[in-house]
Amino acid sequence: MSEEIKTIQRSSSRAPKKPKKSQIPMGLGVLLLMVIIGIALSMKSSNLAMFWIFGSCFGFVLQKSRFCFTASLRDPIITGSTSVTKAVLIAFAIGTVGVTAIKYGYFVNGLPIPGMSYVVPVGPATIIGGILFGTGMVIAGGCASGTLMRVGEGFAMNMLTLVFFVVGSLIGANHFGFWKINFISHSPKVFLPDYFGWFGAVVLQLLVIVCLYIAADKWQKKKLGA
Repeated sequence: MSEEIKTIQRSSSRAPKKPKKSQIPMGLGVLLLMVIIGIALSMKSSNLAMFWIFGSCFGFVLQKSRFCFTASLRDPIITGSTSVTKAVLIAFAIGTVGVTAIKYGYFVNGLPIPGMSYVVPVGPATIIGGILFGTGMVIAGGCASGTLMRVGEGFAMNMLTLVFFVVGSLIGANHFGFWKINFISHSPKVFLPDYFGWFGAVVLQLLVIVCLYIAADKWQKKKLGA
């Protein structure tokens, strides 16, 4: 019986493989459709066309880089790989320098600092929300960016995830006022430049990111023996 199985396996391995269909025509068709949609949007508003171009480019980069916050937290535990984790940390470092430069430019010129509305209270609600969202995104197989990426690739599960992502966001936005007044607003707001100064805040945040990067690198070497 084992000889028959080996014979079948050898014959199947020698069987000619079907040539893969070229995806170039499909890709050119999609590109042409995107150009047509972009032109149609530009006739209505130049901003819409710009948003379309930026969104298309962002989606392309997202899909090719496999950038996903869920993977950055999940992969180190499941596979031991921290490549996406390190990519996210590098993005945080670049964002830290860029955003701080913009905010500081407004500050030194005596102008209102942009984005201060996003400095929100940090407390138990942050931890509870992080646990709930983190658990949900791992079960669903993707965060917002990962879900959009996989929807574009045709994954049915992530299409369902996107539907409930939108539904959950609408419900959350509708009830957010209650949680903010009764729970979130009681926690303190933390804006690092208020405590460490602009330079100190940048240095502190970059040091934390560097430490996390080194830890991630050591974790991968330990798990994968690389």
